[in-house]
Amino acid sequence: MSFEFNFLTTLIGSVPYQDTRATCRQIIDTVDIPIWPQMVRRGFRENMYTQYGAVLPAVVIDEDQQKIQFDTRGDLTPALETFYTPFLEDDIDYYRLRPEYAHGFYTLQSLLPEFAGQWVKGQVTGPISMGLTVTDQDLRSSLYHEMLSDALVKNAAMNARWQVRQLKTLRPNVILFVDEPYMASFGSAFISISREQVVGMLDEVMDAIHAEGALAGVHCCANTDWSVLLGTQVDILNLDAYGYLGNLALYPAELRHFLDRGGAVAWGIVPNNQEIDMVTPAGLAQQLREGIDRICQKAALRGVTIQPEEFETRSLVTPACGLGSTTPEIADRVLPVLAQTGRILRGID
Repeated sequence: MSFEFNFLTTLIGSVPYQDTRATCRQIIDTVDIPIWPQMVRRGFRENMYTQYGAVLPAVVIDEDQQKIQFDTRGDLTPALETFYTPFLEDDIDYYRLRPEYAHGFYTLQSLLPEFAGQWVKGQVTGPISMGLTVTDQDLRSSLYHEMLSDALVKNAAMNARWQVRQLKTLRPNVILFVDEPYMASFGSAFISISREQVVGMLDEVMDAIHAEGALAGVHCCANTDWSVLLGTQVDILNLDAYGYLGNLALYPAELRHFLDRGGAVAWGIVPNNQEIDMVTPAGLAQQLREGIDRICQKAALRGVTIQPEEFETRSLVTPACGLGSTTPEIADRVLPVLAQTGRILRGID
């Protein structure tokens, strides 16, 4: 897919609002690439883990306790057969988002045809974060359960394929982000999984996205070993550029290879918290350009040539992370700052 983003704006996923229709209209009116919002304040079902967990084998969703976990006691064979039979039959609809778990998806689907545009974005919780967050009854992470870890990957891949097919009925170009907040802990004592395992799991999901003709993005809040994510088949790398932009400079060779194969960066340069009151769109645009310059300068010191101009067509602009953890008042300030920052970077304002 040929694309030039030129600092177009988009969002990560979660929002702090409760009126789904008004939220979708606000998103459509504000950002260049609309997303379907994860309405986390509407209830536990919209949680980024619960939202995608409805069909996982042996899963137990307890809305009263607001808890999702696996029950691995007893024989899991029947549950696994129920899960894998649709996969083997390529029954993508089985892995769809349920309306009661994703109000934002279906509301955007009903509204977006009224508005012209080329791009739309969806998101799925990645298997690493899902597997480390959702445990069994003994608090063992499902990522380390040999009979569940593959199901986590297959579930994300099939849900992503279903989303892409649905979103392509709305706009011709689709971006599907794999959200992996837990990758911020990669390399620590909290995660005993190898680089090869991470790449293999993520590539399976990204290959599924590519098979449906969409671009695959990956989002990690905070910092991580970016060489791992750059080493996957990802098309768009999203990072918290407001807090950690300089860390990308540690991986010049990997970044060079990523750009050579057509990759783009979604710079999370707009703070998603109270610091939004301490910044201006012009200041954020300058901060991003200066940060890109530093990345290129540090790459040169290590014998890698990266030109700042390369990012003109290879960049999107986002908040540093999702907005679901903040307040509606802060989100209301983040969105216009994001929009204006993108316009300044494109030379419109």
